[in-house]
Amino acid sequence: MICEITLKKQNAAFHSARFKTYRYDRISYQAFLAFSFLFSDFRTFPTFGLFPTKTLSLRLKQMTDYQLHTLPNGIRILYKHAASTITHCCFIVNAGSRDETEHQTGLAHFIEHLLFKETERRNTNQILNRLELVGADLNAYTTKEYTCIHASLLNQHLERTIDLFEDILFHSTFPEDEQEKERGVILDEISSYLDQPEEAIQDDFEELLFKGHPLGNNILGTPETVARLNSADINEFIAANYNTSEMVFAVFGDYDLKKVIRLSEKYFGAIPGSSAKKNRIAPALVAPSKTIITKPISQTHCIIGSRAYPASHQHKNGLLLLNNLLGGMGMSSRLNLEIREKHGIAYTVESNYTTLSDTGIFSIYFGTDSEKAEKATKLIHKELKKLRDNKLGTLQLHQAKEKFIGQIALAEENRMSLIISMAKSLLDFNCIDTLQQLFDKINAVTAEDLLAISNEIFDSNKMITLLFEPKE
Repeated sequence: MICEITLKKQNAAFHSARFKTYRYDRISYQAFLAFSFLFSDFRTFPTFGLFPTKTLSLRLKQMTDYQLHTLPNGIRILYKHAASTITHCCFIVNAGSRDETEHQTGLAHFIEHLLFKETERRNTNQILNRLELVGADLNAYTTKEYTCIHASLLNQHLERTIDLFEDILFHSTFPEDEQEKERGVILDEISSYLDQPEEAIQDDFEELLFKGHPLGNNILGTPETVARLNSADINEFIAANYNTSEMVFAVFGDYDLKKVIRLSEKYFGAIPGSSAKKNRIAPALVAPSKTIITKPISQTHCIIGSRAYPASHQHKNGLLLLNNLLGGMGMSSRLNLEIREKHGIAYTVESNYTTLSDTGIFSIYFGTDSEKAEKATKLIHKELKKLRDNKLGTLQLHQAKEKFIGQIALAEENRMSLIISMAKSLLDFNCIDTLQQLFDKINAVTAEDLLAISNEIFDSNKMITLLFEPKE
């Protein structure tokens, strides 16, 4: 299935820009709803007349235009052709913050930072300048389950990029002085997030939702855990989690497949193979709760949510469709129409569904003045009750599907998002759906399916509520 970068402005960002590296799935949810979940804010684009049959057929054909090759060491090479002078490529490792031990919180993200610092044959300046001197963009992010390095470049610089990827991923030396410098950078990163309640509440909510489980840990770690991370932790984590059988290198550009394979074999072929199995344990359910935390802020911030379906669940597509209907980025979402447009009590209100390998997260977020928070909460539960009690009509279901399918088709325009999603799908499911397969799955969802899903996931008696309220 095409992938799970998963939507909303959630866990990742970009290394070079010094955004919070782990926020990428939240960002991609809002930006690329389509590929994040099936392949995790959209505007509302109706599909009538937007995608003529001939154009859409071409798009569907293009989605199947990819080729796979597996190196003897288990690293998979994914190639998708694009008639462009620009190449987008990524290297994804199935290792994230949930794979850390209790005393290693923040380690996966710490390693991702340090990959750009020093290797056996390059210093920091040489690493950073290797692609930037030819106008290319190099970036990385860490999520709860993955680490990804990606680059955009002119086609003639593919070999230079593959050479750099191989060097930083497999030959980094993690010098002590660079560890100390990055420790300070990450501590500043943590502090900056604590100053943003709309971001901090996401992490605190996940801590409640996955209490006592690594999925509940902040991807950045805490000041205490980051302070004690060391070379032994780094080497132990890489040995246990950087397995070649769980790595994908993907290229989206204008090349002959033979060239992509030849360069991949040249640079990645000599890497020793490893295939140790992960011991990921699914999180136990937690009791519903309501938590109020006072902070020196001017607004009330609130998240209401619950556990949801994992990436492989049969009802995932239905919940994604429901989520888009309820609080997707379009101005026509039910929550936006009710809370912002009709009552004018919140600037931001949105729902999100993030899939993980063995669980999922459904949540609704809003920020508003304190005196309006209770009314906003009641209106949200009113909308959830409507979905639990009333089956969508034929026209409503058709419109919801048309909107979602149109957004998915538009999302293909972002080629970096697409190739990352395809690579992640290969890791998650060992296959990549075509757009037509994706659309068929969405169109197969029935009103009865959505009613059953609503009663299972939107049950108010199972939800966790977290509020950040201003101090008096």
